[in-house]
Amino acid sequence: MTGPGDARDGRDQTLRDPADAARRIDSLIDSGDLRTASDMVEEMPPWLIVDVLERSGAKDRAVLFRLLSKGTALVVFEALDPPLQSELIRALHTDRVSQIFTDLDPDDRAGLIDELPARVATRLMRELDHDEQALTAAVLDYPVGSVGRRMSPEFISTHPDVTAGETLDRVRQRIDEAETIYGIPVTDDQRRLVGIVGLRAIMRAEPGTPVRDLMNDAITARARESAETAARRSAEERLIVMPVVDDEGRLVGILTFDDALRVLEDAETEDTARAGGAEPLRAPYLATPVRSLVRSRVVWLLVLALGAALTVQVLEVFEGTIEQVVALSLFVPLIIGTGGNTGNQAATTVTRALALGDVRPRDGLRVLAQEVRTGFTLGLVLGGVGALAAGLIYGTDLGLVIGLTLLVLCTVAATVGGLMPLLAQAVRADPAVFSNPFITTFVDATGLIVYFLIARAVLGL
Repeated sequence: MTGPGDARDGRDQTLRDPADAARRIDSLIDSGDLRTASDMVEEMPPWLIVDVLERSGAKDRAVLFRLLSKGTALVVFEALDPPLQSELIRALHTDRVSQIFTDLDPDDRAGLIDELPARVATRLMRELDHDEQALTAAVLDYPVGSVGRRMSPEFISTHPDVTAGETLDRVRQRIDEAETIYGIPVTDDQRRLVGIVGLRAIMRAEPGTPVRDLMNDAITARARESAETAARRSAEERLIVMPVVDDEGRLVGILTFDDALRVLEDAETEDTARAGGAEPLRAPYLATPVRSLVRSRVVWLLVLALGAALTVQVLEVFEGTIEQVVALSLFVPLIIGTGGNTGNQAATTVTRALALGDVRPRDGLRVLAQEVRTGFTLGLVLGGVGALAAGLIYGTDLGLVIGLTLLVLCTVAATVGGLMPLLAQAVRADPAVFSNPFITTFVDATGLIVYFLIARAVLGL
């Protein structure tokens, strides 16, 4: 017999599982039982509500968001990706939209404005007070993708000659306005950054201690530099706060640790998608329409299809060679797969090195030498194994063909794979876009040409 405790346990389990919670709430909304849906949402933590919203359809998503209290709605809205924020803005009542937009931080407003129609964005900006308009406009002045677009212009700063006690008083007065208080930039009379001081140092110091005796040198970012580059530097240095300065060294904002983490997550998502030959999704997967999924993948699939057609042409050219030694056709998948995998590994390694700043386009010769040696060594290992296996089954000559082909192909594939990201960076293209799909297409055809030419030479065809 089922008791009240069992029912409660079942409901608690539902509230812990995003998929079950989404199905339950969608069912309640579809049946018109909004009261039960509202009660259920009230018991859910914000992170779970975000997950449920991402899993719901557009219509149910708007209804569910209307059920949230004002405070919860703001927390949830800030955690959503900008495309979903834009969708909700269009679906909600004007008064609710204006309130949410006003309560957002300036950097979050800027990200949302990029997704909104110009008419809607202009209307929402006009409803802000003068100070909030100025803060938001300051972020929008910087290019998309720059750290200036991801920084917060709301911060507490202090002066070298101000005392620890005075700085602490300023923190207390403005604690609700600032993005964070754990790292406080120090500026001179011209707003130029001269250092940074931690809240702990201020609290531990005697009230009369000048800030100049407590501050440390600051690791900074330029407002127009890549947000990903700045975020990686912030993560490497384990910074809670990274001051952002303009070209004259004046403090214009801060990049907090959580914002830096979000930048890196976005970059990782984008690189992963493009490495697989697809454009990154602008919304969570379950909230993305099928037409958008198709559009994100079809271009590179067409490119790969053309590459496959080129591979077919190569096979036709060497059709006579295959007819004389049918066993050659058995190793075509091995040749194609090994070459593509070798090239893609090299491209992925160099693309990551570029992102981390370990290499630059001017390091092309060093990368070339590195990948030639790496590819050659891999070719010796894989070629030796391939030659031994093929030789035992099909004879020494065919084993030699396989071994030599893998040696040459691994060297070529690793070299091309290592250089392609550098070439892409040099022409200001995304290295991830030029890597795996291009290498797969190039190496498939090149590998078969090398394979059959070596076969003709070794087998005397």
